[in-house]
Amino acid sequence: MLTNIFPNLNMEDLWVATYETFYMTILSLFGTFIFGILLGLLLYLTMKGGIWQNKLLNLIVASIVNVFRAIPFIILILLLFPFTDFLIGTIRGPNAALPALIIGAAPFYGRLVEIALKEVDKGVIEAAKSMGAKTRTIIFRVLLPESMPALVSGLTVTAIALIGYTAMAGVIGAGGLGNYAYFFGFQRRMFDVVFVCTVLIVIIVFIFQFIGDFITNKLDKR
Repeated sequence: MLTNIFPNLNMEDLWVATYETFYMTILSLFGTFIFGILLGLLLYLTMKGGIWQNKLLNLIVASIVNVFRAIPFIILILLLFPFTDFLIGTIRGPNAALPALIIGAAPFYGRLVEIALKEVDKGVIEAAKSMGAKTRTIIFRVLLPESMPALVSGLTVTAIALIGYTAMAGVIGAGGLGNYAYFFGFQRRMFDVVFVCTVLIVIIVFIFQFIGDFITNKLDKR
C-alpha cells in the first residue's frame, strides 16, 4: 500500500531501519538510566548539606556532567570513534552508536535525576535518619521511591532526545531511520523516503511519550 503512494520506498529496508531505531533507543535508554541515576545520586549526595557532602567530588562530577552536556552530539560521536572502535570493534552499525548515545544522554539525565531528588521532602529524609537508617536504606527506600514519578518523567524526556540522537548517528552510518532517510532518501533525492522516515520517527516519539506519561501517572500518588 505504502509503495503505491511512495514509489521509492523499500518496505524491507524501512522495517529494518525502524527496528534499528528502536534497538538503539531502548538499549541506550537502559544504559542511560543506570549511569544517569549514579551521576544524579553523586551530585545530590555530595552537594552542600548532602549525606556525603564533599565539595571537591561534587565539583568534579558536576564538571564532567557539564562538559559532556555542552558537546554537540554529532561532534561527540566523532570524538568517541577511537573508544567505540576499541570497545565494539567497529564504528558503523547500531551497536557502534550505543557508547556515544549513552555517554551523550547520561549526563543530561543525571541532571534531571538531581533535580528530582532535590524535590523529595527533607522531612522524610530526616525522619529516616532519626530512625537510624543507613545511607543505602535512605537511597533505596526513601530517595528513589519518593522521586520515582519525576525520574520516569525525566527518562521520558531523555528517551525522546535519544530518538533524535539516533537519527543524527544514522547520518554517519549507525543505521536506523536517520541512516535510511539520509543515504537512501536525501542523497538520492528521494524525498518521499525522507518524509516517511520523518513520520515514523514522530510516531516513535509519541509512543515513548505515551508510555512515559502512563507510567508517571500510575506512580504519582498525589
